[in-house]
Order: sequence, then structure tokens, then C-alpha cells
Amino acid sequence: MQSRRLLLPAAFAAAAALLFTGCVDNTSGGSPTAEPTDSTEVGIDEEASALLPDAIAEAGVLIMGTDAAYPPNEFKDADGNPIGWAIELSDAMAARLGVTAEYQIASFDNIIPAVTGGKADLGNSSFTDNAERQKQVDFVNYFEAGIQWAQPVGGDVNPDDACGLKVAVQSTTFEHTDELPGKNQACLDAGKPAIEILPFDSQDAAANAVVLGQADAMSADSPVTLYAIEQTDGKLEPAGETFDSAPYGMPVAKGSELAAALQAALQSLVDDGTYTEILTAWGVQSGGIDEITINAGS
Repeated sequence: MQSRRLLLPAAFAAAAALLFTGCVDNTSGGSPTAEPTDSTEVGIDEEASALLPDAIAEAGVLIMGTDAAYPPNEFKDADGNPIGWAIELSDAMAARLGVTAEYQIASFDNIIPAVTGGKADLGNSSFTDNAERQKQVDFVNYFEAGIQWAQPVGGDVNPDDACGLKVAVQSTTFEHTDELPGKNQACLDAGKPAIEILPFDSQDAAANAVVLGQADAMSADSPVTLYAIEQTDGKLEPAGETFDSAPYGMPVAKGSELAAALQAALQSLVDDGTYTEILTAWGVQSGGIDEITINAGS
């Protein structure tokens, strides 16, 4: 997703999820262990809401683009509605600003163009904040994630020496566009076999490819990989340690006043404990941060 986010046919991926036990199931059954945060109970922060651009304040709606295919951050429940810890966090952020969150589900690579084109106010889809993306948008940083690989239980995959392996990723993620191509080039430069990069439309399909033996390993953002491991009921385990930590950011139009409003609203959620409550409910509190920043990525 690029989060820090050749395709199998969609029909095959769906069939695999149904036919093989132990495969990833990222519907609402894999939701948090605690009760979801009720955004209606989150009070308005007057100072933060006063920073909202007039058009958004008057409309009373904050339009967010999300891919909703990256559990547990953003994904869909059984009815197709976006859920996940990042969705709950942005619901609470909107409530703190006195507006309602409205989600536009879109492919990941269309979200930043929607923001820069004025079709969405911001993106909420596990974007890694980096210098290249900052040329197009500003980022309000709200989480710290690294890269984590997973392998079948008992495997001996080394993410630093994956030459000759098949590695599954979600299409257009950082792992797909940057991490694995870089590692593959290093293999080629050393005269070693290439890494076969297998991109999938969704993260659960990438994880299922490992479970089904179609890939030797998968690479994704740390909270996503750890969630996928949990959902496979003992079929997968971590391969190596988490590495290359970087901030997640919500992209907004370059120079927009909205960035300061989102920063203030999120900081107030951090300060009163709501932020930690949401992250803890989903088991991702290790990536929590104390200070909400803007354009902290490099």
C-alpha cells in the first residue's frame, strides 16, 4: 500500500480462501479482542476543529480515500464496510473535529491522485511517508511500522539472503515497489538467482500463497504480517526480525490547512489515551507514537 503497501486470478484467490483450512480470513471475524471505540463518545476538541478549512467545516464531512485491503489496518467487514484500527482512529479523529468520516474505497495507487485532485480530503491507507511522496502531498504521521517477513512454520528464510526464493507481497506496497526490487538487484549483482516477486491484489491472498506453498515467504508492514500470522492458525511464523521502521502518514493536499487540524485532533487523542486504547484493542500498540508530526518521513 505505496504503503509500506504475476497476479493470480481473483477467482483462484477467492477459491483458495474457501477450499483450504488454515488460510487467512480477514473478515470481521478477525476483529479486535476489545470492544471497538465508539466515535460518538469522542468529544469535540474546539481548538482542533477551529483549524479545519471552512469548506470541510461547513460540509460537516471529512472524505477519506482507503484501499481497505490491508488488515488489520484497513479492511472490509462481511458487509463491505471499512474496519480496522486505522479506520477506528480516523473515525475518532473526525469526531474530535466535529465532523463525520466518509470513506471512498479505491485502489491504493488512486488515492494520492484523488487527494491532489480534490476528490478526497485525505488518504487513510497505511501510506509510508517518504521524501518522494512529499513532493506531491503533505503527511500527518500517526504510527511507526517496520517491514516483517513471514514463512511456513519451521522454515529457514532469511530476508537478507532471499536469492532464488518466491516472495509474496500485496501489489503496489513499498515491499513490492522498493524493498524486493532492491534485494533482487543485489542478488543479480552478486551473480545469484533472482528473487521471484509475486504481487497479489490483497494481503490475505499474499499470505495464502505462502500457506498453500505457492511462495516461500511474504513481506509486509509489521502489523500486517503479525496479524496475518495470527489468522493462519499456526501455519505461518515470523522470518527474521522487523527492520526499516518508518512513519505511516495520512496524505493531504500540499500546503493544506487540513494538516494542522488533523495533527491537533490526533494529538488530543494521544494525550487523553483514546489513541492507545484503539491500538491496544487491535494488538498494534507497539507502533504507537507520543507526538503526531507532519512530514517526518525521509
